[in-house]
Amino acid sequence: MFHVTERLLLRPAWPEDADALFGGIADEAIVRNLARAPWPYLPEHAREFVMRKQDPRYPGFLITRPSPAGSEVVGCIGLQPNESSETELGYWVGRAHWNRGYASEAARGVLEVAQLLGHERIEAGHFIDNPASGRVLRKIGFAPTGKVVPRHSCGRGEESPCALYRLDLSVPARMPSQAA
Repeated sequence: MFHVTERLLLRPAWPEDADALFGGIADEAIVRNLARAPWPYLPEHAREFVMRKQDPRYPGFLITRPSPAGSEVVGCIGLQPNESSETELGYWVGRAHWNRGYASEAARGVLEVAQLLGHERIEAGHFIDNPASGRVLRKIGFAPTGKVVPRHSCGRGEESPCALYRLDLSVPARMPSQAA
């Protein structure tokens, strides 16, 4: 599955993307804020990631942008089922691309895809020591649930407090606009 936003192409990861993926995510400042990625993140983890099978109802995308060399991997974003049988949004953006609005733009695109796939409610969370991710979630229309729960981070090797958010896609006014 592919999705185009104003500046980005969201597309599946291919085997030849492993090196670029590794180059973006192999940064402890990124991995420590993810639940499932291990630290240290090794080249074989990137190879395994690009080879994984995907459920079409829960697509995962590389976030790419045009570059003089063709395209550049900015990060990764996707939907997945979570422990409470809800759909969860997860993402990361490489350090070289922070503070450019790519996470918000890519997330809006994935929410459009989620709506087309029939998902009505999306959950997300961020470790409380990563407030930038909370700002992204609020910017794209997520509302804090008021809950902070312990969540395991493979990158940290321990549980850390995670603030939970929710977005109801079945309410048209809640769907974030591109102008936001």
